Amino acid sequence: MTRRDAPSAVDSQALDRTLQALAEPTRRAVVGLLRDGPQRAGEIADALAMSRQAMSRHLRVLRQAGVIREVGAASPDGDARARTYQLQAQPLADLQSWLTDVQAFWGAQMQAFRKQAERVARQRAARGAR
Repeated sequence: MTRRDAPSAVDSQALDRTLQALAEPTRRAVVGLLRDGPQRAGEIADALAMSRQAMSRHLRVLRQAGVIREVGAASPDGDARARTYQLQAQPLADLQSWLTDVQAFWGAQMQAFRKQAERVARQRAARGAR
């Protein structure tokens, strides 16, 4: 895929941030949990058997990449576990769009390869029939 074949509607820097954020298995697990709906930071940490501090770092990376957003503020006493997070649709939709374009490219490449292989097979068969 050349640069000109890249989808123009997808911001490549935003896509890079999304891919970097999702490259880590724990962050993908967080996304998996949030598919069911918004959850509190403490619930996410508990579900993944992680310390609150470690989870906070993962949530920050996902938030900075735009993959999730905070929908509830910390409690009045400043308890960060009360923060609620939810998935953001756009970064995941952009990733899906990019993957669809890549898949289409490889589909076209495989189709061209198949046609070439069939052409070569027909030529060999024609030579063998002589």
